[in-house]
Amino acid sequence: MTLAPFHLAFPVDDLAAARRFYGEVMGCAEGRSSEEWVDFDFHGHQIVAHLAPGQAGDRASNHVDGHGVPVPHFGLVLTMADWEALAERLRAGGCAFVIEPTIRFKGQPGEQATMFLRDPSGNALEFKAFADPASLFAT
Repeated sequence: MTLAPFHLAFPVDDLAAARRFYGEVMGCAEGRSSEEWVDFDFHGHQIVAHLAPGQAGDRASNHVDGHGVPVPHFGLVLTMADWEALAERLRAGGCAFVIEPTIRFKGQPGEQATMFLRDPSGNALEFKAFADPASLFAT
């Protein structure tokens, strides 16, 4: 199955800080931009940081496997090797994790590696990986 790229537009307080975080720390190539927005290649998906001061950040949290998961959040499901490499890249970049890289739902259907962090505007991101990719939608 080939997945179509998704498009996500989200608010940021500072475009220069977004460029540093998504471009330098996350390693996302920059696409088109203006004085009010910047496109990034998010592993083949298009995300767009729009300047909207005061609008970013989570609004709530939900209890998931012992952690307070920020809502809303966005991110990607990566291969385990890519997830591990990203965790190291983020650590090297000095990122503070909301939820440290960990294994969630150990021994259960849908066991997954996960980590949560925030961009400079407070937007929450989650990156996860499955030892068995077929368990993505396991119940």
